Amino acid sequence: MAQIGEPRQQESPGLLTPEDASQAALSQTEAELIENERRLSMLFTNLPGMAYSCNNDPAWTMTIVSDGCKVVTGYERSELLNNRVVAYGDLVHPDDADILWDKCQKSLDARTPCINEYRIIAKSGEVRWVSERAEGIYDAQGNLLHIEGFVQDITERKKNEDRINELAFFDQLTGLPNRTLLLDRLKQAVKASTRSCHHGALLFIDLDNFKSLNDSLGHDIGDLLLKEVARRLTLCLREGDTVARFGGDEFVVILSGLSCEETEAANAAETVVQKIFTSLARGYPLDGNTHHSTASIGVTLFANNAATVDDLMKQADLAMYESKEVGRNAYRFFDPRMALAVQQRVSLIADLRVALKEQQFELRYQGQISGDGHVTGAEALIRWQHPQRGMIRPNNFIPLAEDSGMIVPLGHWVLETACIQLANWATRPEMMHLTIAVNVSARQFRHADFADQVLTIIRKNGANPQRLKLELTESLLVENLEDVIGKMKQLKTEGVGFSLDDFGIGYSSLSYLRRLPLDTLKIDRSFVRDVLIDPSDAAIAKTIVALAHNLGLEVIAEGVEKESQRDFLRSCGCHRYQGFFFAPPQTIDDFELFALRHNVEPV
Repeated sequence: MAQIGEPRQQESPGLLTPEDASQAALSQTEAELIENERRLSMLFTNLPGMAYSCNNDPAWTMTIVSDGCKVVTGYERSELLNNRVVAYGDLVHPDDADILWDKCQKSLDARTPCINEYRIIAKSGEVRWVSERAEGIYDAQGNLLHIEGFVQDITERKKNEDRINELAFFDQLTGLPNRTLLLDRLKQAVKASTRSCHHGALLFIDLDNFKSLNDSLGHDIGDLLLKEVARRLTLCLREGDTVARFGGDEFVVILSGLSCEETEAANAAETVVQKIFTSLARGYPLDGNTHHSTASIGVTLFANNAATVDDLMKQADLAMYESKEVGRNAYRFFDPRMALAVQQRVSLIADLRVALKEQQFELRYQGQISGDGHVTGAEALIRWQHPQRGMIRPNNFIPLAEDSGMIVPLGHWVLETACIQLANWATRPEMMHLTIAVNVSARQFRHADFADQVLTIIRKNGANPQRLKLELTESLLVENLEDVIGKMKQLKTEGVGFSLDDFGIGYSSLSYLRRLPLDTLKIDRSFVRDVLIDPSDAAIAKTIVALAHNLGLEVIAEGVEKESQRDFLRSCGCHRYQGFFFAPPQTIDDFELFALRHNVEPV
């Protein structure tokens, strides 16, 4: 131990006194804090959004804000701090402000984070979408000290969402709601109607003959028409109503909040329909020319009923087709009897498919008589022997076969059955001169290989083509006349004959009569029926006979039921007849007896 007065020994180098060690530790902590603050400041400055701390006041007075505020709001930090220039609260879009403040207050009261998306008005005046997460900071006693939060600009994301929403729920051509959004709005309208007891109405609108315009003028012109129709429909409606493009040239309108009384609601819907008709009837200046278009509309009402959205769509669709049936440019309200008719139609179509498979059809033969009373042949008329419904006449199922496409296999069966019969008669001298006339539908004839199919059937069954007569209707001549003529000439070369059925009631034109390789004109029964009492029908019958003679064609009258009708036609120069005055459609056995008897003893 050192004595008093002795010099103090020098301390070992590198050793610190407690005081020095404490000071060194403090300096290191301060340096770390400074470095952390520098890093935090750099991070705070480079944040992609705006971090802030603010007071709990309506203006959101900011005491701390990051440089990202300029990216989000367009304002500098100095303009937002302590509300030197503008309060952040004043930037919130007026339409979003009340909802935002209410949600924030509820979150502060519950001490939970407040997460929101809302719009602000930036310094440039641009409306921007932002996403914000804010949270209250409290002291130990639970008093709110301030609010800290983070705001990001999500405008581009919102634009992308809007674009996705537009693609998902809006028609790209017209800008109207598409089928998806329509069905959702209809569902909401039905619910609202059920709650309020007010009727709503659903209108199904189909443009008449749009396909013809689209095909003849091109899809660009068709698109222009659809866009203009969409605009006009929108102008016909009230705020709160909906018009949507359902697809193609079909539009659907939802009318909401109509009267609680059904008749008044129907009258209100009818008023809108008439307004739509008036608007759509105006000309459309599309390609330098003015085009016109009409529509067929089906209407169904709904209110506090059990009808589903699908039910309502079907009802309006059925009513629309009913308006098509009455001639287009018309409207019809749904009637439950329409649904019953459709059910019966669907059932009959199903039975028709079974009938084709099980060969439930048979032919009847109605004799064709020459002027001297001899039987020259017959028209083959199909009948359906239904196992439950009994005999079904052609006018009750041929239209269904046409619409469903089954007319093609059905027509093939008729043609083959007739050719088999011709081949049978060819072996019998007393019958071999007889002809069979077979009706050919437009849909069947338009098949590209129709002529080849006919010739194949003839050769397969050994029929004499010169004894086969194909009866065509004038409707066949409306489309692609050159194709019709080509097929007729191909068959005509092989000996097949042609008759123009129901002449005078369709698209009669001398220009095509001169070009078609026809053999016979057939006077329609509608003229023959009143030929003795209606001067117009008598004049038409005389004209057809004279026209046929001038063109070198034979003429035959169908529907002759009285001797006086036969005598009048004979006086006009018509010397071939068909009708109940001579014989009804008969089974093959009865027809053969009829032909044999009257070819010995003239009628």
